[in-house]
Amino acid sequence: EGQLKLADFGLARAFGIPVRSLTHEVVTLWYRPPDVLMGSKHYNTSVDMWSVGCIFAEMLTGRPLFPGTSEKDQLHKIFQLLGTPTLESWPDMDQLPQYKYIYLCKYVYVHIYVIACVIQKKKKIKPDFPSYDAKDLRKLFPMLDTQGVNLLEGFLQFDPQKRISANDAMNHEYLTDIRKLHKKQMKQNKQQETTEMKTNE
Repeated sequence: EGQLKLADFGLARAFGIPVRSLTHEVVTLWYRPPDVLMGSKHYNTSVDMWSVGCIFAEMLTGRPLFPGTSEKDQLHKIFQLLGTPTLESWPDMDQLPQYKYIYLCKYVYVHIYVIACVIQKKKKIKPDFPSYDAKDLRKLFPMLDTQGVNLLEGFLQFDPQKRISANDAMNHEYLTDIRKLHKKQMKQNKQQETTEMKTNE
């Protein structure tokens, strides 16, 4: 019927129940969005759209997009692929509980690195959360055309307010051929039902 259903209720939350604050232990780790990983307890269906993006990428390659081993490692893998977000790209990020931990490390590690190098005779020390540049999704997913990459980018937006909605995703240009095929199939089914009804009469 042209519906997309994702089922994994292991870490699900009821939608529509008026709860002010939710636990951040929601969504299976590999498909958990960065806002939840950074401690957000106020979220909506945008968390599921991130998961859809991860599954979309996994369907294309046959491999999990972000197979993290812990919440910290999960963020590392997300940042390594999509780049480290900034307040320009994600204005409300500094309101998240884990923001100070991650970004204080980012801005202060340079000074710690210099001091540590002097103490340890310039032994190389890697920062806990280095700053990453975003990788080109067009090169990582050559099987996608421009519209396909655009849809994937829509799913994988750091800022949940910028993440594509389910309705917009289903109406995205990348899925035009699928929608046409669905309409054709529905028409054929209706014609078949009409024929069967006449035959039974």
